[in-house]
Amino acid sequence: MNSIQMTGKTVEDAIEIAIRELDAERDEVEIDVVSRGKSGVFGIGSEPAKVVVTRISKGVLASENVLDDSSSEDVSVSQGDVIESGRETINKLIEFMGVDVTSNLRRADNEDGGGPLFEIEGDDSGLLIGRKGETLRSFQFLVRFLVGRNMGQRTNVSVDVEGYDDRRKQSLHNLAERVSQRVVRTGRSIELEPMNPRERRLVHMFLADESGVYTESSGSGSDRKIVIFPS
Repeated sequence: MNSIQMTGKTVEDAIEIAIRELDAERDEVEIDVVSRGKSGVFGIGSEPAKVVVTRISKGVLASENVLDDSSSEDVSVSQGDVIESGRETINKLIEFMGVDVTSNLRRADNEDGGGPLFEIEGDDSGLLIGRKGETLRSFQFLVRFLVGRNMGQRTNVSVDVEGYDDRRKQSLHNLAERVSQRVVRTGRSIELEPMNPRERRLVHMFLADESGVYTESSGSGSDRKIVIFPS
């Protein structure tokens, strides 16, 4: 399951933002209201509402998509099976692309997604990162799709290239901290650059417990971005 802690002007605002960030429907999540917030007086002493929204795992895909019609057995996949399928899938894609890189299992259980994390290294690693990590995200999406199809269920295989993902995460954390301090100091909201859904989730999480600010997402598509507001 994927969980995200979110703040908003109201509980409903926080829930809607969290659902959009999780790319889920209302009936696919569980909602825990942490705080309903305070309106304050003329904005003084106000506090944002805070919720924790958890996406409920859909588990095994519908049997007609992954099993023979005559089969009635449940699909059971071990972590070892997912790791082996991930390793094989990544190596086949690398070979198909003709890039000079190698892959290794960095962690069997990734702290972000719960699944295995593979690290790719080599002379052509930059080609797999792309502009702002776009190629890496596409590569990981393809790996997850192929492994999921092979396993017969949704998987959380993660891929990093030369530590790019860790560096990007730290960069986002530093940015969120720096901008939030500026928002508190000036009392004015600040828009961040457009980000992909995962990066927006990270910024929301970084600032969820930060006093004096709250975050919302605005815009649509590739222009969707985080706005940090004074609270």
